[in-house]
Amino acid sequence: MPNKDEIIEKARQRGQEGHLPYAGAVTPQEAFALLQSDPRARLVDVRTAAERDWVGRVALPETQHQFVQWNLYPGGVHNPDFVSQLAQAADKEDTLLFLCRSGVRSRHAAKLATEQGYKHCYDILEGFEGDKDAAGHRKTVSGWCKHGLPWIGA
Repeated sequence: MPNKDEIIEKARQRGQEGHLPYAGAVTPQEAFALLQSDPRARLVDVRTAAERDWVGRVALPETQHQFVQWNLYPGGVHNPDFVSQLAQAADKEDTLLFLCRSGVRSRHAAKLATEQGYKHCYDILEGFEGDKDAAGHRKTVSGWCKHGLPWIGA
């Protein structure tokens, strides 16, 4: 696995190539490596509390991950307190690695955080569960779980 600087460089390159409105994007494996090597790295899980309770969550020390819902359950409305909750969870100089189910909400969260002055925002590609397979199931094609990274089931 590449070192911290190599991962950040690759993530920034993805960001430039994709014209992303935030610092860049990391694979699940790169995110986990950053969490192991960068004391300022924080995984920000933006899924709903229901998703974490019913589907599973990352298994990381509490100091390395935060839960800040992008949308609220039930109803799926945007969390009006997202920015203030993020401010309580992370410092603007932290390396923030945003995670959702499949990599959509995390992009929005990374963009908004960047607009709020957070300097090092990255989307975790593939998300926690990844894309659906031919049978409509997740966790088999891509994502944090598929790659065998630490997680706790529901």
